[in-house]
Amino acid sequence: MARVLGYGCMSVLYVTHQRFADHDTGPGHPERPSRLIAVDEGIDRAGLREAVVPVTAVPAPDEVLEGVHPTSHRLAISNFSMTGGGYIDGDTHVGIHSWEAARLAAGAGIETIRRLELGEGSVGFCAIRPPGHHALSQQAMGFCLMNNVAVAAAHLADRGERVLVVDYDAHHGNGTQDIFWNDPRVFYVSLHEWPLFPGTGHLSEIGGEDARLTTMNFPLPAGATGDVYRRAIDDVIGPAVTEWDPTWLLLSAGFDGHRRDPITDLGLTSGDFADITRVLAELVPAGRLVIFLEGGYDLEALSLSTGSMLSALVDDGAYRPEHPTSGGPGEVVSNAVLKNWAESADG
Repeated sequence: MARVLGYGCMSVLYVTHQRFADHDTGPGHPERPSRLIAVDEGIDRAGLREAVVPVTAVPAPDEVLEGVHPTSHRLAISNFSMTGGGYIDGDTHVGIHSWEAARLAAGAGIETIRRLELGEGSVGFCAIRPPGHHALSQQAMGFCLMNNVAVAAAHLADRGERVLVVDYDAHHGNGTQDIFWNDPRVFYVSLHEWPLFPGTGHLSEIGGEDARLTTMNFPLPAGATGDVYRRAIDDVIGPAVTEWDPTWLLLSAGFDGHRRDPITDLGLTSGDFADITRVLAELVPAGRLVIFLEGGYDLEALSLSTGSMLSALVDDGAYRPEHPTSGGPGEVVSNAVLKNWAESADG
């Protein structure tokens, strides 16, 4: 079996379900079933099939979902879906199988955590749709119906764990931030393009009154490159998180920051996602990392990024089809976050 620094012999719990392909987003929608085909192809292109342990996603139980999404929200989506569906808003479409897919997506993290704790794998990767990080407690939006990472984070926090959520999707995870805004058990970090949908994620947003300094945002300019992300992790995120001492890392892995993506303007490559993920993985104990697929709408970029990211964890990055990037704008953002963090801590 392949090896990686800090993890030893590695296997990936690859959690998915055939029902995800039946989630209907409408004609021409960027969040389409072929995204999961691209993800699966990325595993083969990286030569990682033998390192993958297939796991079938299990629907999230109502009592687990209730901790994040109240009954009224769940009933509204399920009823809308099962009666034929349509557009919830201009971006978010529901079909007749979407509620079943959403419950499976929300349950994927729970099943992954259970199996990691049984020692069945070293890291979990949830290849799921619909994505989740924009979903508010009582509002679906931005392609998202329920907040998959938040359901898993709340499940862990309720058991006494200290949960770090890092979101490197190009869009700010407004739903995840809002759900844990006043919850000191969850530390939320987002690196995202600014300005961009949904318009949240300013560096001044650091958590509510009961959870100050447990939210950290890096609003990055278009064209930001991998060196900007690596500096943010090394100089800002790493020290803050190490002091906070998380026991689990849940990663909202959106690959729409890739420079090929059709709906964003960041400058990353698959090599950057590999480097970023590997460094983040070392912020928590081995066997306590769950990766959730969020965005990523260019199929080639999605395939390359999936393979590179998993290779960085499994076999020291033997698969690296693209070099990491440097020289783009955004260096000043880390300085601004550090300054605001220090002033907020003193205040």
